[in-house]
Amino acid sequence: MPDNANIAASHTQAHGSSYDDKPTQPQCDSIKLNEIGPNLLEPRAIEPSATKPNAIKHESVITKQKQKVIFIGLPRTGTTSVSVALLEQGLKVAHMAFTKEAFMQADAISDAPCFSDFKQLDELFPKAKFVYLDRELDSWVPSMQMLLSRMLPHLDAKIGRFHPIMKRSFRHTFGVGVVENPQDEQHLIDCYQHHKTEVFNYFAGRQDLLSIDVSQQGALGQLLAFMELTSAENHNLSFPKLNVGRNVASWDEYKHPNKISANAAGPEKRKYFDYKV
Repeated sequence: MPDNANIAASHTQAHGSSYDDKPTQPQCDSIKLNEIGPNLLEPRAIEPSATKPNAIKHESVITKQKQKVIFIGLPRTGTTSVSVALLEQGLKVAHMAFTKEAFMQADAISDAPCFSDFKQLDELFPKAKFVYLDRELDSWVPSMQMLLSRMLPHLDAKIGRFHPIMKRSFRHTFGVGVVENPQDEQHLIDCYQHHKTEVFNYFAGRQDLLSIDVSQQGALGQLLAFMELTSAENHNLSFPKLNVGRNVASWDEYKHPNKISANAAGPEKRKYFDYKV
């Protein structure tokens, strides 16, 4: 299996919310206790987009889209950190994307459903670059257990309030609703290692995957170089420390005009892609 250094460059592949008319809410990697909001929920009503996107159908515009970067690391591996860092680089960023339009508007997309659907997204966006986010298991497991303790009631297939795509991603990757205890330590270790193996096997021999650990010195510089956004000044940049321990920061705390809503609506309303996982 490849190490966590650079696997970078480009294949022929495509890169998470402008302000919503409604307040955005905590997302998977940055959810706060007792806070559930519209970005995680299935929209109750479809509203026209406030913008005029240039995409009517994904298939008709894919070749016109500029290159995208899709982050396929699991929750609690730094998806908030990379999303905030790329906002500061001037990119349009979706931290989660539950509609075609969210994918079409964003330059960078992270979290659900990217970590579970990377094979399908690779086919849909053949000019994308992909970034796997790695983290030491001894810190990832307790962090993931804490996150699941808050999320599990809302991931229930029948009565859970989270968006169906988020439920599917967690069921597919962590067996939520399938295994007896998704928070079990060994189960989470197995899920992490299985996902990592799947990623590296799928991208073996390709140059459009980068693997980084956001806690490592210079990781942001590595990412920017992979995205061809590098300069002499940012070569050794590192990520700021966000969501450390129980101090879980919310994606919504970062106000920025380049944020793309996970539920962004366009000409096809809030339709998602037709693929099956």
